[in-house]
Amino acid sequence: MTEKKQRVIQEYVPGKQLTLAHIIANPDEALYTKLGIGQAGAIGILTLTPVETAIIAADIATKAADIEIGYLDRFTGSLVICGTVSNVEMAIQAINHFLSRHLKFEPAEITRS
Repeated sequence: MTEKKQRVIQEYVPGKQLTLAHIIANPDEALYTKLGIGQAGAIGILTLTPVETAIIAADIATKAADIEIGYLDRFTGSLVICGTVSNVEMAIQAINHFLSRHLKFEPAEITRS
């Protein structure tokens, strides 16, 4: 009996978009441990396309507020920042503003949990 295998193909659709802009306020210590980042008041999670934009977003974030880069992946467009709730929010707002105004990106709604 032969088993039918399924194949999954991931495809990137061209576009300029900040897909996810989320702030986790006061996360549990276990989350910091799993992510391998230092404890802070908030974690900001962003996903960007094209993926190289994560580098630009990280630069904007560090210049806009007193935050740390927790994770940056230029191959997936993922960016994790951490700091106080207000600094993480300020950094994400600056990223959203710069990308939409100067690079003509579709801005994302900033969500919280």
